[in-house]
Amino acid sequence: MAITGNFADFALPELLQFLDQGKKTGILQIQFLSEETENSKKQVYYIWLHQGRVMAASDRFDQRGLTLMIAQRGWISERVISKVTQISPSAITTPLGLFLKSQGMLQSEQLKLLFNTQVLRPICALFQTNDALFTFEPITTLPLPEMTGLSMSATEVILMGLRSLRDWKNLADNLPDCTSALSSLIAKQPQLQLNAQEWQVWEFVNGSVSLNQIAHHLRIPVESVQQIAYRLIVVGLVEEHFLIAASPTPVLEEPTRTITVAEPVQEPSQKPNVSQSFLKSLVSFLRSK
Repeated sequence: MAITGNFADFALPELLQFLDQGKKTGILQIQFLSEETENSKKQVYYIWLHQGRVMAASDRFDQRGLTLMIAQRGWISERVISKVTQISPSAITTPLGLFLKSQGMLQSEQLKLLFNTQVLRPICALFQTNDALFTFEPITTLPLPEMTGLSMSATEVILMGLRSLRDWKNLADNLPDCTSALSSLIAKQPQLQLNAQEWQVWEFVNGSVSLNQIAHHLRIPVESVQQIAYRLIVVGLVEEHFLIAASPTPVLEEPTRTITVAEPVQEPSQKPNVSQSFLKSLVSFLRSK
């Protein structure tokens, strides 16, 4: 079943990770408009995967990309490659790069250079594209003439590609928020080959330290921490953990004091002290009446 979409909705690093996790085998076709052509001709880039591993990549579909790459470097001419592969039965069942190595015509370091030029560099450049359409179609037969014989898991390709990425403009919306933390998705240490800064950020993957705080502690720009965090998220090591903003501690103010003039407090009325002489005079007065 084919998978189709747009990089504006599903970035290439995330797509490659999806294909790696699903151990997909097939061809990923990426179609975009070339800005260099006047007639805006649609160009297509092809990436072949086997069980989630990137086997080869090319901007052409005639299975001559690797041959031309070897010939352009002056290592072996197209004519010689064509002749050797026609007379040797093993060329039909062996990736071209490994076949030429078995014939003593290429060295291991040359294969590594070819794979880096054919796969890693172009895919890294594609990470900067966000207006391309993609289609992934399962296939059963891989293009041996286009393959060096080397391969790399899509996860490793993602890490290497994102590490070398200089312009993050098209992935800016995918970066985790600087106020978020990171939570681990694995129970033990990562098996992937992380670089020094990635390991430093990994030490703070506990779900409680924000990216802002990590950047402050490591003394590196928060944008760099966001990019590292995105790499760790895409390859399935961590997830973004949104921190609940703590309610600001209320400032306890002194209660407003209203100053009033207190009315005099009246004491309970007491009977006046009446002198004995006054009582006697009062009695005498009443009797005379």
